[in-house]
Amino acid sequence: MTTTLPVDAQRLRALIAERGIEHIKFGVFDGDAILRGKYISRDKFLSAIDKGLGFCDVVLGWDSNDQLFDNVKYTGWHTAYPDAPIRVLPETFRDIPFEPRTALVLGEFAGRAEAVCPRGTLRRVLARAKEMGYGVNASAEFEFFVFQETPDSVREKGYRNLKPLTPGFFGYSALRNSVHAELYQELLDLAQVMRFPIEGLHTETGPGVLEAALCYTEALEAADRAALFKTYAKVLAQRRGLMATFMAKWSNDYPGQSGHLHVSLTRNDGGSVFHDPAKPEEMSDEMRWFIGGQQALMPELLSMVACTVNSYSRLVPGFWAPTSATWGIENRTTALRVIKGGPSSQRVEYRIAAADINPYTALSVAIGSGLWGIENRIEPDAPIVGNAYDREHPKKRRLPGTLWEASERLLASKPARALFGDEFVEHHAASRQWEEREFRKAITNWELARYFEII
Repeated sequence: MTTTLPVDAQRLRALIAERGIEHIKFGVFDGDAILRGKYISRDKFLSAIDKGLGFCDVVLGWDSNDQLFDNVKYTGWHTAYPDAPIRVLPETFRDIPFEPRTALVLGEFAGRAEAVCPRGTLRRVLARAKEMGYGVNASAEFEFFVFQETPDSVREKGYRNLKPLTPGFFGYSALRNSVHAELYQELLDLAQVMRFPIEGLHTETGPGVLEAALCYTEALEAADRAALFKTYAKVLAQRRGLMATFMAKWSNDYPGQSGHLHVSLTRNDGGSVFHDPAKPEEMSDEMRWFIGGQQALMPELLSMVACTVNSYSRLVPGFWAPTSATWGIENRTTALRVIKGGPSSQRVEYRIAAADINPYTALSVAIGSGLWGIENRIEPDAPIVGNAYDREHPKKRRLPGTLWEASERLLASKPARALFGDEFVEHHAASRQWEEREFRKAITNWELARYFEII
């Protein structure tokens, strides 16, 4: 059964009673877009709908491997990891088709924690858009590899010699999606019931790789849908004895996995901000400035989009991923692609994003930098025609090559601090520097093969 918006506190209570729900799976997304949650009894949850809940703030103080940051101000041993207030978000209510008498509801950090909360950061960016007279719509599309593996088997194999769901390349294959129709249908049905509906689902080029384009909607809901899709695509795969990965690049043999974001602005009357048939390429001045802001700020905000060490393995020439802050009209070699869709669907595709994004922070960048461009009437470079990889680009358009460099650029960015707040910028940058420090501790197979004998 699919529950559609809107759901307010009163309607949430009614739904819980109507469905005979006994427990709520309540969760919050952390800085890596990992859903951290727990089951809560119906009575406790009902009492928390208005007053909120407490959640140990370590959720904002550790990495994806539950290792504690040693370089953040917000929380740590120096604060003794108290509970942070969490507000309940009734509008995020979702049925879970394979968990009868249980429903999913998301929360969002409040109080002091709100300043470093990824979802709260996106909400502040959208409030800025509203003050400027704009509504924001967005969607995400993800490429992800599926393997005939389990959490145990991948560890036993050391993440090597994994068996993909299907062999060969087979992009847009009707053969592959027909043979595995049950898996495809189960994913489509799950997405419909849990309200992250899929607009398009197909095989991509590579063994066992799929691409799912989620339906367009209001930007905050789009981020919720994207984060939940990543979570529950992995859940569904593992429930079927499979594994899905959203790493930016899991193998040097294949292109990386994209997580492209589509963004458009609307006026209060619902009309398009971006479309103007009287202008060149039917792009309004506001759309041009929006792209100008995205282009100008991309190098200094990159760590909020390319947020893992692995992200930077994808950003190499010739693998369908941009390497400089470029833009073009219907150009898939650039970081920003203008899609000329007329009044109903003209939009910008933010192509720098990989499947490993935190949808909340990545959309904060894609939208916030564009709004900054409109506010400051930033003119973009001339659009790239042809292969962007074959061009020499100005130094100011080159992207940082490592997560550490990208986090340093973020810390030094005055627009980032104005858009997202000092506390968020400093917390996020520290968490990314921690991530790179952890990476530097690792001795890779490449190092062993390169140096073990010969050096």
